[in-house]
Amino acid sequence: MASADVQQPPAEPAPGVPDYLASPNAVFDDEGVQWRYGRAPDYSKTRKVWEDGRKMHHEAGSLPQLVENLVKNWEVEASFKPRLQDWRTIDHKNYTFAINGGPPQTAEHMLKVGTYNAIIAPNEYYSPENSDFASSHKTFKRMMPTFAWEVLEVYSGPPKVAFKWRHWGVMKNDYVGFNDNGDKVTAKAHGGPIDIEGVTVASVDDAVRLQSVETWFDPLEMFRQIAPKGIVNKEVMNRKVAMEDALDAAQPNMDGVKIAQGYNDPSSELLKDVKPAVELPKHVSSSTGKAADAFVPHQGAVVDSTTVESGDVDKTDDAPTPAQQLVETAAVQGADAEIIRPETNFEGKHSDTSSDTDKSWEKVEEQDSSLPDDAVNPAAAATLHADDLGTNPTPSTTNDEGYPLDNSTDASSADNAFDSSTDSTAVLPNSIYSSAVTGHYSPILAASSVSSFVDDSRAPGTFDTVDEHLESSAKEVHPFPSTAEEAVHPGPGEAVVAPAGSEEVRLTHEEMSSLDSAGGCPFLMIRE
Repeated sequence: MASADVQQPPAEPAPGVPDYLASPNAVFDDEGVQWRYGRAPDYSKTRKVWEDGRKMHHEAGSLPQLVENLVKNWEVEASFKPRLQDWRTIDHKNYTFAINGGPPQTAEHMLKVGTYNAIIAPNEYYSPENSDFASSHKTFKRMMPTFAWEVLEVYSGPPKVAFKWRHWGVMKNDYVGFNDNGDKVTAKAHGGPIDIEGVTVASVDDAVRLQSVETWFDPLEMFRQIAPKGIVNKEVMNRKVAMEDALDAAQPNMDGVKIAQGYNDPSSELLKDVKPAVELPKHVSSSTGKAADAFVPHQGAVVDSTTVESGDVDKTDDAPTPAQQLVETAAVQGADAEIIRPETNFEGKHSDTSSDTDKSWEKVEEQDSSLPDDAVNPAAAATLHADDLGTNPTPSTTNDEGYPLDNSTDASSADNAFDSSTDSTAVLPNSIYSSAVTGHYSPILAASSVSSFVDDSRAPGTFDTVDEHLESSAKEVHPFPSTAEEAVHPGPGEAVVAPAGSEEVRLTHEEMSSLDSAGGCPFLMIRE
């Protein structure tokens, strides 16, 4: 008897690839969502700068590219989607975000305080405690119009993805922020690069959505590059208001969710004086010929089915997890892979993230307050440890209070301030406000004056009205008083501090705490 033919069961269909893995611009096209300023942001400039200034060119469909796309979409949602139910890139039940081994933060916390305040510890240049939601965005976006981001390496695949990343931009205008003492810190623009790196370990679910995200980086490294010469003059005495009233005078709104709701409510007071939205031409990708922030699915990688570039997916005798299958499908099937649009798995338990009764984000701050001072403020810890190593200013070069002898804290002696332009061989005196950890930063100051330096806006042709505005006079970009600067005349790479109890600080904080012209500020519509 002839044996009956044995039919093989049909092969399981390959899983669809989520759009947030296939393209870095997937969430821009989301419908029915609420955007922070009432409309989707324009990332074409940032994406163009990334395309032309990146160090790595990952194969399409490779694990590094998928990770890069996921994080880019997550960043857009965290920065510009003020309602958690609109976030599609995270697993809502299990999502947390932690910096440098600190306590995990909730998504609600990041929404309220803003992405900058959620990741930067208080230090001598900047402090989330003295910077509200609005001023934090003006501080960094007025200084640097684009801050592109890329994945450098991926060390492991799902379900726990470890990768190294890079963030870079060009310092177009002065840095103005409020430090851990409530002082106003101004660092003069040097026109050179800001380039930092870090490492992230993220757990993902079966749909490759972010769960626990742990990031390690040195936040002070950015400030060292912003002001390579340190803070050369601590303050100009100008006390017209009490210190305890200086920052409270503006009555800043620290809640980014409520601010965003105002821009989405036609009856809101915020919209009464809003300028018409500035529509800038889209920047075009040189590789696709389309807007640089348009959805363009990957074309797959030229690799075999068992390996993925720079960060192999772990292979075991067990069946691959759904997340690993997604990565395999994206790499092997390429353009033939089905692209799907997963919905958010938000279940409504945080449906009103702006509610006054929702205090989950404050729990992190309560935990922080119980930590030792050097755990909350790494900058302070670094300074204390530096004392033991003898790296702080020596008695022979400082006064009894630790200030450099040739820098007075009074405006009347501003002529004695250190002037690098008159003495090129002089060694800049350290300040107690300068970082105790230093590096070789002279190339940063020299970069803007040498022909080999590539300005990420001018070289690839992304220079536009935002750059033109930010490269104009600092008085036009920062429309507030600058008594300390006028008295000290800092040079590029140098920073000065106005005291917390001064009228200058009060007026500056009042202006920077206002977002009533967001519709007319195109630089607020980009982030990364």
